[in-house]
Amino acid sequence: MPQDRLSKKADLALNTIVKIETGKNPNPTLETIQKIAKALNVEVEKLLKD
Repeated sequence: MPQDRLSKKADLALNTIVKIETGKNPNPTLETIQKIAKALNVEVEKLLKD
């Protein structure tokens, strides 16, 4: 999914998604992770796996 579409589905700023994906924000908040998981229709645990 493109970053801009994910940011809209997750109701997050595009900059937030970009920073997480590029490693510039290695510790997003739990709320942010939950929003991304919901937008991707996956469990939070799946996003947290190494």
